[in-house]
Amino acid sequence: MFDYDQAFIRNLGWVSAAEQQRLRHCRVAIAGLGGVGGSHLLTLARLGVGRFSLAEFDSFDIANFNRQAGAGMSSLGCPKLAVMESMARDIQPELEIRRFDQGISIDNLEDFLDGVDLYVDSLDFFAFDARRAVFAACAQKGIAAITAAPLGMGVAFLAFMPGGPSFDDYFQLQGQPELEQGLRFLLGLAPARLHRRYLVDPTRVRLDLRQGPSTAMACMLCAGVAGTQALKILLERGGVPAVPWGLHFDAYEGKLARTWLPQGNRNPIQRIRLALARRMLARTLGQEAES
Repeated sequence: MFDYDQAFIRNLGWVSAAEQQRLRHCRVAIAGLGGVGGSHLLTLARLGVGRFSLAEFDSFDIANFNRQAGAGMSSLGCPKLAVMESMARDIQPELEIRRFDQGISIDNLEDFLDGVDLYVDSLDFFAFDARRAVFAACAQKGIAAITAAPLGMGVAFLAFMPGGPSFDDYFQLQGQPELEQGLRFLLGLAPARLHRRYLVDPTRVRLDLRQGPSTAMACMLCAGVAGTQALKILLERGGVPAVPWGLHFDAYEGKLARTWLPQGNRNPIQRIRLALARRMLARTLGQEAES
């Protein structure tokens, strides 16, 4: 028989007994249960968070096997939300879960964020409109919103805290074509670019085709970093690196960078990086067209 106190007794020491009970009554919203979202859910369930709002419309495919927590032969073709809910309930049978099987949209955003203490962004990289809408709603409601991006074999972390710079102010995606949004989002996430030196085949990065390489290691690192910062936010311990500050840890390079990007993508140095990235992308697309 399930016993919450016994299930999470090994958390004690890093959290107090009172803090563990506080986590039990916290609600975390996660939009997207694929690459990083499934790992976020399981990590936070093992931390003892007792309430979730989960949004996901997709099903597992064989291309998910290299990195997604719920992907395997037994879940092939199954809805990601149903699979991940089952896995999370296997850890915590008493979980209170609000399901949004059609994904996130303007129509359900209010319900999705109702009573939420923290939003953990796990949307597909290219879901720019949905991501902007969720972050804007979080800012309006005073909800902390965090994102941990799996890049190479590392993680880039940003936290948008109530009263701080907004997602739109930082990334400057509004009014831009999709390809430019992809570049701005990528470079805004990781201005330190620790992952760039060991990319062996740059042609696999195809923002124009909504494709890019990924690793399971990066997704698991994302869950660890996001889970740790979620703990600090939910328990009000402070010390969270909030935008324009960020973190980028790369396990392959063995490096940790504390990033600082005042003005976000409007930063003069960042604008130079973006210009160089545009040239590299144009060169890659030109080579593809010739082949």
